[in-house]
Amino acid sequence: MIAVLDHPYLLFVVTVVVQWGAAYAGDAVRRHGTAPGEDKRADFDLVRAATLTLLGLIIGFTFQMAISRYDQRKTYEREEANAIGTEYLRADLLPAEDANKVRALLSKYLQQRVLFYTVDDAASLARVDSETTNLENALWQTASRAANANPTPPIALAVSGLNDVLNARGYTQAAWWNRIPLAAWGLMGLIAVAANLILGYGDRQTDSILLLVLPVVISIAIFLIADIDSPRGGVIRVVPQNLIALSQSLGGR
Repeated sequence: MIAVLDHPYLLFVVTVVVQWGAAYAGDAVRRHGTAPGEDKRADFDLVRAATLTLLGLIIGFTFQMAISRYDQRKTYEREEANAIGTEYLRADLLPAEDANKVRALLSKYLQQRVLFYTVDDAASLARVDSETTNLENALWQTASRAANANPTPPIALAVSGLNDVLNARGYTQAAWWNRIPLAAWGLMGLIAVAANLILGYGDRQTDSILLLVLPVVISIAIFLIADIDSPRGGVIRVVPQNLIALSQSLGGR
């Protein structure tokens, strides 16, 4: 299920097929069973309207959840760029040799953080994570050695800035792991199937185009939600524009 959610286009196809199948099944039951009579039509229309309203609310709430998570990822990207840029300046508070080493390591670290946002395949991402961890260890060892050798307030400020850099990566990773719960997806899917079943069952006559309209519309909404919620899938992604701008700025120094 998680793999499908990371591929919005595949999810769109699956949801269209499943929902159209549900609408067609409802129509088949009507044709071969007992359709709601005119005396029960008002009650049936009320149930259908209530189901579609509930589906609309669930889609709206889920869309808001996806938007909030997307905004959170953008916020942490900006904060991470700010933390790295600040620490690059605070490196001047360290002894000259350590300052040069920290700035060189930060430049490499910044390149890896940009790659974190742009790579897609698991193998490349694993290499990025491994290299990022190694750079973090090297940065911390350099800063802590300088602090232990000369524990002054300026050096402590530089170490504190490095700690902010490391924390920023953790916050970013947590935001990328924070996805819409599977239970919300399951609930939305069940209500969508039920709505299409009712749609097919309530038709007065078979209309293939009408039976396809609601599945396609709902699937487009689900596709958009999955696209926004998936950090690496689809077309709507967080572009590391702040990290890239910082990298270009540091490259000119």
